[in-house]
Amino acid sequence: MIQHQRRRVARAATFALVSLSVTSVWSPPAEAQVDTARADSTRRAATTTSRADTTGVQGSIYRRPFIAGAGQTSIGGYAEGNTNYFVEDGIGEGFSMELRRFNLFLFSAIGPRLRFISELEFEHGTEEISLETALLDFQIDPALVLRAGILLAPIGGFNQNHDSPRWEFVDRPLVSTRIIPSTLSDVGFGAYGRVPLRIGTLTYDAYLTNGLGDGVVQNNEGRTLLAAGKRADQFEEDNNGSPAFSARVAVQRNGLGEIGLSWYSAVYNSFKAEGVAVDARRGLSLAAVDAAVSVGTLALRGEIAVARIDVPVSLAEVFGNRQWGAHLDAVIPVWRPRVSGLRNATVNVALRVEYVDYNVGMFSSTTRAIRDDVFALVPGLSFRPASGTVFKVNYRRQWTRDLLGNATARLGGYQVGMATYF
Repeated sequence: MIQHQRRRVARAATFALVSLSVTSVWSPPAEAQVDTARADSTRRAATTTSRADTTGVQGSIYRRPFIAGAGQTSIGGYAEGNTNYFVEDGIGEGFSMELRRFNLFLFSAIGPRLRFISELEFEHGTEEISLETALLDFQIDPALVLRAGILLAPIGGFNQNHDSPRWEFVDRPLVSTRIIPSTLSDVGFGAYGRVPLRIGTLTYDAYLTNGLGDGVVQNNEGRTLLAAGKRADQFEEDNNGSPAFSARVAVQRNGLGEIGLSWYSAVYNSFKAEGVAVDARRGLSLAAVDAAVSVGTLALRGEIAVARIDVPVSLAEVFGNRQWGAHLDAVIPVWRPRVSGLRNATVNVALRVEYVDYNVGMFSSTTRAIRDDVFALVPGLSFRPASGTVFKVNYRRQWTRDLLGNATARLGGYQVGMATYF
């Protein structure tokens, strides 16, 4: 296992070095012969492919500052850091700081109708190194774009649109990380597109990927948890030969916002060994609704997700076969300070309300409701000196209950963070 992890880290580090090297040496020497017509065509292709679909959740992967005005190849990324001071049931661990993420993006307009984008992620310093995306798009028409590689499953709105500089909160929503296992990257292929409507624009995504694994129930948390189903070898092979299916359909309307419906289904357990059935096929499904709406200067964004999991009978009631969660963020600008050199500086007030229930149902012996849930309120204040940079101050108040409904933990604390594209 240790050797396997070292090989993964080595591959990821090699990818980063190669990406930087390619970017630094790409520019051709001045004396080289250049096909002017071909160069102009490539520039036009780069401009078209990098700006054609940069609205809403679907286009968020290309809505990054380093791509704007790009030539054939460009590199960028974002950094995220924060401080934490939490007290749980009167006990605190003091003040701590972390560099939560340092991510590198590589984009290339390979030619007309072809573009490549990838993201290499360093979490908690260099504790975790992973390749989050590495995909190739081939545009047949704006309504039909073929995609293949390591991609983000289109389940909910957050999984595809999770870059920290776009959010006013230090932590990611509970529903998006504990019910929907964001960020959910997987190897696969499929298609997406944009279709104009009289009322706005219809977008769709549909992909086949390897899917989640046995960790959905075989994990260290003692509960059903989809996030634990992400596997170390997920980019190498499917654990059961049954691909997962994910899809999202959304409607966008200028000046109002976007609403999306999404679905994810997979067989998660390793039900065969050397071609011999060793367990029943056990599936899971996720359904989600996400929305981003503007009402005057007030921006509302949130999602709700429901999961159903086929859990072995021996684990019934303790391990939930139904889960759900939701969050709603409200952000409103309250001050636009006049700072020399900063034309669009903004101070925002924000509030997040969130809830997750890991085990929906009742005990068969008592008919009492099963709990195992979390509720949290997160007020916050943010300062944006520029659209792609944000300084955040959050206060988090969180209540947790066990299976029987007993209050097991009350948590409160402060977080100060920053995030920026570069």
